[in-house]
Amino acid sequence: MASTEPVHEHREDEEAVANEDEDTGAQVAPIVKLEAVPVSTGEEDEDTILDLKSKLYRFDKDGNQWKERGAGTVKLLKHKETSKVRLVMRQSKTLKICANHLVLPTMTVQEHAGNEKSCVWHATDYADGELKDELFCIRFASIDNCKAFMEKFQEVAESQGKKEENKDAAAAAGLLEKLSVEEKKTEDKAGEEVPVASEKETEDKAGEEVPVTSEKETKSDSEKTQKKDEEPASSS
Repeated sequence: MASTEPVHEHREDEEAVANEDEDTGAQVAPIVKLEAVPVSTGEEDEDTILDLKSKLYRFDKDGNQWKERGAGTVKLLKHKETSKVRLVMRQSKTLKICANHLVLPTMTVQEHAGNEKSCVWHATDYADGELKDELFCIRFASIDNCKAFMEKFQEVAESQGKKEENKDAAAAAGLLEKLSVEEKKTEDKAGEEVPVASEKETEDKAGEEVPVTSEKETKSDSEKTQKKDEEPASSS
């Protein structure tokens, strides 16, 4: 008959280990106190006008294929002062930037062929720290989300175009106004350089240039002429 003593000893050892793992209720103060550090996302001066979960792809020209950039949240952010809008997408876990570019008036977004949940567009992206021309494709969980993204993207692009037109019109108006002011100053200056003489000054100047011969001077000249006539002619 086998002995049961080893079994009892094993149970006693397990109970001893279990007792060691029990919470005694003692509290140990941390040696180093850590303070919360504010983290800047770079989005503090912007308002979020669109926020959707999606998966982003970029077209690899060398491999002639689509490559995944990451899955996360795509946002359209409007700057509070300049009103410029940029598209930013970060990966959900690492928060690494997948896309980061301005939405310009020249941009257009189109539905991806054969997939109503996806759309494509061209952009000059800065996600990797340098400007690159990219062809993006983004896929959403539903058709509604895809349509909402496309409509908002196109709306922002058109609004940016109108702002550029208003800016150009304001600049042109300012230039015309500046030219009008300069032309007026030139006319005023020309008027100052050629003053109109008064009637009195004209009369005085005419009197100085054409003196009137007096009666006495006329009589004296007549007597001289008569005396000369009376002189005898010289003999031959």
